[in-house]
Amino acid sequence: MIILRAAVVTVSLGASEPIDWTLSWTLVLGMAVGFGVVWAFTRHTRRVARENAAELIEVARREAAVTAEEIKQKAESEIQEKRADLNREFDRREIEADVRLREIRAHEESLALLDFQLEQRSERLNRENAAVRQARDAIRALSKSLRQRLEGVSQMDAEEIRRTLREEVMLECQDELRALKRETLEKSERELDNEAARILLAAMQRLAGRSSYDLTSTIVALPSEEMKGRIIGREGRNIKAFEAATGATLLIDESPQTVLVSSFDPVRREVARAALDALVKDGRIHPAMIEECVRRAQEDVESMAVQAGEEAVSRLRINGLHPDIIAGVGRLKYRFSYNQNVLEHSIETAELAAMIASEAGLDPNVAKRAGLLHDIGKALPSELGGSHAHVGAEFVKHLGETPIVVNAIAAHHEEVKPETVYAGLLILADMISATRPGARVEAMANYVQRLERLEKLASSIEGVQQAFAIQAGREIRVVVAPNAVTDDRAREIAKDLRRKIETELKSPCAIKITVIRESRFTETAG
Repeated sequence: MIILRAAVVTVSLGASEPIDWTLSWTLVLGMAVGFGVVWAFTRHTRRVARENAAELIEVARREAAVTAEEIKQKAESEIQEKRADLNREFDRREIEADVRLREIRAHEESLALLDFQLEQRSERLNRENAAVRQARDAIRALSKSLRQRLEGVSQMDAEEIRRTLREEVMLECQDELRALKRETLEKSERELDNEAARILLAAMQRLAGRSSYDLTSTIVALPSEEMKGRIIGREGRNIKAFEAATGATLLIDESPQTVLVSSFDPVRREVARAALDALVKDGRIHPAMIEECVRRAQEDVESMAVQAGEEAVSRLRINGLHPDIIAGVGRLKYRFSYNQNVLEHSIETAELAAMIASEAGLDPNVAKRAGLLHDIGKALPSELGGSHAHVGAEFVKHLGETPIVVNAIAAHHEEVKPETVYAGLLILADMISATRPGARVEAMANYVQRLERLEKLASSIEGVQQAFAIQAGREIRVVVAPNAVTDDRAREIAKDLRRKIETELKSPCAIKITVIRESRFTETAG
């Protein structure tokens, strides 16, 4: 526009004046410079805007990365919490299953005891029936002989007749006398059974025991996941040294911040747990430090065993025990018999024996002393020969215990003859503590194996289609093929299975066998 106006002015002035090209070129040059400056400024502004936009994009990208990392950490935390909740739920359900299994086991033991009592009563009735039949036969023979003698009564004198009548009266009253004698004996036996049941119930109701659990491993918490690598060490050097020093096995899995110490020897497991705790707290983990911590842990476990023995003696208020006996009793804390802690079992047996002795009018202190020491042989070195009852009796005898306590310890498994009533009382208390519900439980694997073995025995018989062990193994139902097995053969299968179970399977209770042979014919009317 400006250039056009300049051209018009130039044309209009051309007629009157000569053209001045200097001014025109100056204007054009000025306009070109102005345009270049504007273009350079615009370009610079755009470049600055692009740089600012790039910086804003980079800042936004970093903020997005930080936000994503926070979200990821939060999600991982929630996942860990969910996993911990699931683990707790699984542990709870596993404990509930163990409790139900112990209840089933208790019912099995109760039924087995009832079956044993019924068998004893049946055998006694059979013996009495045999005696009655024998006596009846003898009476019949005597009556026949008496009748033969009375045929010649006319030739007898008065003395002979009197003697014959006396014999006949005695024969007639013999059945009544025998019935009266049997009634008296049964009444006395019932009274003794009732009195024994009263004493046992009074003792057992005063006892509060806890259930046993399967303890073959211990969980040790770690402060961080990094500690697992330090425990393993370079090329497994630390974990190999630890397992060699303790005799226990370390199981390091994916469980967060935990290590499992596994060993069937409870003393070794406790030493390993204490040593590992000390190593984790100290932080310095190498073979020399491992040996030092294991040595200190062994000393601490021995000290705790002595303390446990003193607490048991103080709890039962027993005086005059030798210090070596107290230490031996404390070592029972780390011993288990069928998952039952031997020290708790010994204390429980002592309390039961004392209560039964008090009910029976005996000295409860002697019974309590024998009950506490009856399993002390389990804490002695395995190099000593003989059963734990014999070894324990010799040990306490050498340390000055009375002959009554020594005999009760030696005879509590009936390996030697009981010499006093305290030995029989200890046998009874030991049996109650070991067989009460929840004291000793059967492992789940053994329980399942027994059921599978029972079903396999039934399935091995020809003609059997299916076999189901129900009622916790107290009953098995066998389904046979109706086309291949007759009713007579089904009865024989039940007898064959009974013989197989009696010869090949050890069961804690009686097993009911039911053989099912069923034919079904179905038609559908249009």
